[in-house]
Amino acid sequence: MEYIGETIIEIGESEALSRALSVFKRADSTLLGSGDDAAVVSLSDPRVVITTDTMVENHDFRTDWSSGFDLGFKAVTTNVADLVAMGATPRALTVALVVSKQTKQAWLEDFARGLQAACDQYTPRVEVVGGDLASGSEIVIAVTAHGDLAEASPVLRSTAKPGDLVVVAGTLGKAAAGLALLNFDDPTAAASYEELVAIQLRPSPDVVLGLEISKTATAMMDISDGLSLDARRLAKQSGVSIELEKRLLEGYAAVLEQASQSINSRAGSQLVNEWDWVLHGGEDHSFLVTLPSGAPLPRGAKVIGTVVLQRDHAVYLDADPLQAKGWDSVTG
Repeated sequence: MEYIGETIIEIGESEALSRALSVFKRADSTLLGSGDDAAVVSLSDPRVVITTDTMVENHDFRTDWSSGFDLGFKAVTTNVADLVAMGATPRALTVALVVSKQTKQAWLEDFARGLQAACDQYTPRVEVVGGDLASGSEIVIAVTAHGDLAEASPVLRSTAKPGDLVVVAGTLGKAAAGLALLNFDDPTAAASYEELVAIQLRPSPDVVLGLEISKTATAMMDISDGLSLDARRLAKQSGVSIELEKRLLEGYAAVLEQASQSINSRAGSQLVNEWDWVLHGGEDHSFLVTLPSGAPLPRGAKVIGTVVLQRDHAVYLDADPLQAKGWDSVTG
C-alpha cells in the first residue's frame, strides 16, 4: 500500500501523535490514559502479567506486503496471544514506535486504526494507554501488553504432566503457508489464497477459546515460532517428552495441500511441503495446551498427542524424534 502526503518528521511528534491517537477508544479499566507522563490502569488482581514483543522492518515484516493497518493489527494480536497463553485477560497496551524520515503521517494513522481494530475484535476491554514515538533508519514496533489474572493461577510452560493430552487450540501452518505465498515470485499465487495470506499478515488467535481452555490446562503456551520448536520448549521446561501422532495432524496438512501444490507446480520443482508448514511454521498464534486425560475439550481444540515421561525431553512424531525447527527472532 502506498501512502502519500506529509511525513511524520514534517508534521512533528506532537501533532502526528494527536492525529493518530484520536482513533483510540477508552476502556473501563483505564483510570488515566495517554497524555500524561504515564498511564494508570485498574486491575482486579495485584499480580500483573506483562509481555513485550518487537517487530523490525525487513526482518519481521516488509512494508511492500504489510500495510500500516496490518502491522498495527498484528502488533496487538501477537501480544494478546502471549497473555492469554498465561491465562490472563488483556487489559492495557503501550506501543513504542520508531519511524524513518520517509514514513508518512497517513501510515501512522493507518497503523493506529489497525491497533484499534484488533482491540475491538479480540479484546474490546483493552486500551492503548501510551507509548513513545522516535525516528530511526527503519520502522521498529515494540508493544508491551498488560494482563489481569482475576485471581486465577497463571498457566505455565513448566507444569505438563505425564499422561496429559497434547492439544492445539486454533490453526497450524496457515501463517507459514501465507508467508511462502508472499515470498513466491509469482504474485498470482498469493492472490489465489487470500485466507492464508491474511492469517500471516493479521494473525487471528482465538482469545475466547484460549481463555476457556486455560481454566483446565496443566500447561500452555502461544505457538509463535512453530509447533516442533515450541513443543520442544514446553517439554524441556516441564521435564517431559511429547509424542505427537501424525494421523491427528493430517487435517491441518490437508487444508494446505492445494496451496503447496500450487506453488510447486508454478515453480516446476518441490519448493515447499505442507507438512513443513504444519510442523515447523510459526505465527498462527494458536495455543499449545496440555490437559488432564478426560478433561472436557472445547470446540475448536484438537488432541494431537500425549505427554510422556522420558529423560530426553524431546518431541516425537509417532516413533521418530522430531527435529525442533521454526522461527528464530534473532537469526531469522
